[in-house]
Amino acid sequence: MSESTEETVGKSGSAAQPSAGPSPTQPAGFVHPLTPVIPADEIPKVRAALIRYRVMAYTVGVLLVLLMLFAVPMKYIGHDDRWVTWFGVPHGWLYMLLILTAIDLGRRVKWSIRNVILIALAGTIPFLSFVAEFIARKDVNRRIAYSNPDILR
Repeated sequence: MSESTEETVGKSGSAAQPSAGPSPTQPAGFVHPLTPVIPADEIPKVRAALIRYRVMAYTVGVLLVLLMLFAVPMKYIGHDDRWVTWFGVPHGWLYMLLILTAIDLGRRVKWSIRNVILIALAGTIPFLSFVAEFIARKDVNRRIAYSNPDILR
């Protein structure tokens, strides 16, 4: 076998498929690496959805941290229930909006259901919503960059 032929042969010994697009041997959900994940006309909508998600993730995260580190100790140590109400109720209502913004963003960037659920659950653990926001932002920006290299910052 020549050197160029050896480079295209996989471990199974068969020649590698050209990367021109999906073939009968590729899985049904295969997306070619050079195929844009997000169409160029959808990128502004994805960016807007990302901003909405980030605002909600930070808001819910701050309220949850305040609830856990300030309001709950005030309830049980200071015997003052009003702090739990002031931070807990807004956190609960805004958490529902966080779920909606995560679903919207996930639909626009074609995340799996598992990823959307994990992002939504991050709003229930103190400080984890900040980590989830960071991971989501990096993923969305990567998908935007792969979709349209002309708009890289």
